[in-house]
Amino acid sequence: MPLISSGATMDDSSQGKPPTFWQMLHSILAAAFGVQSGKNRARDFTHGKASHFIALGTLFTLVFIAVLIGLVQLAMHLAR
Repeated sequence: MPLISSGATMDDSSQGKPPTFWQMLHSILAAAFGVQSGKNRARDFTHGKASHFIALGTLFTLVFIAVLIGLVQLAMHLAR
């Protein structure tokens, strides 16, 4: 029984291989915006390691917060 349902298929080149850094980053960004294709979600759950996604998601969150703080600081500085 295939792990991928509802018409989603994985191309032969990615079967059995863990997602690359850029594929994981794309998945993290898609998760941040709340959009993710079924094909990529299936790839992440079948071939990805949870620890890698947790680490990259935590790093993304910290960078996002730092950027927001920087933007607020810039706005406060320019408002003077």
